[in-house]
Amino acid sequence: MSKTSPKTIKRQVRKNRIRSKVFGTASKPRLSIFKSNKYIYAELINDDLGTTIAESSSLKLGATNKASQAVSVGADIAKKALALKVTKIVFDRGGYIYTGRVKALADSARGAGLEF
Repeated sequence: MSKTSPKTIKRQVRKNRIRSKVFGTASKPRLSIFKSNKYIYAELINDDLGTTIAESSSLKLGATNKASQAVSVGADIAKKALALKVTKIVFDRGGYIYTGRVKALADSARGAGLEF
């Protein structure tokens, strides 16, 4: 019997479908999101080289609730991207629905100066 839940398998299928169309380059990296039950993670990825350019997580940032964690991670990843002179990115929601924490992170990154 499989230990992976059907919900996780469906998200992985959506993630693979999105990843077949979304591709990051050095000038326009991919902003990838992963959220766990406690934390949210974001990273900028150059798919040409297969390297991570910048990363941020709520594990390191102090925030009280999950929504404010997402907002702080979005602002932090935007600040790191702008320090690397990256303003345009490709958004990869990772198979998650674009509501709640994912939307809060994206809006925060847009508000801090990223374009996508």
